[in-house]
Amino acid sequence: MITYSVTINVKKEIEDSWLKWMKEVHIKDVIKTGFFNDWQIKKLILPEPGNEESAFVINYITDSIDKYYKYIEEEAPRLQKEHTQKFDGKFKASHLYTSPSQNKNYMRGLLF
Repeated sequence: MITYSVTINVKKEIEDSWLKWMKEVHIKDVIKTGFFNDWQIKKLILPEPGNEESAFVINYITDSIDKYYKYIEEEAPRLQKEHTQKFDGKFKASHLYTSPSQNKNYMRGLLF
């Protein structure tokens, strides 16, 4: 099992509309690619991101590293572009993938 985690800090002024769009559009689009089996979204409470931002972690679950790489190559650029166009300047994002079977974490720079 591979977990692809995206951490996004969003401005509080757009938090509600961003969260609604993520759940109703973006996450569904990611799952529809067929590269992931499941997902979770969680709001981070510690460390506090500050008064003007809220932080969320979205975990996408896949059963192979090959699917993760194919998603990054074939689908991620388009989906990230849609996110950036909709919320440009109002968020910061980074991502990480983990493989519990290998007990390794791989940090990848900024997504958007």
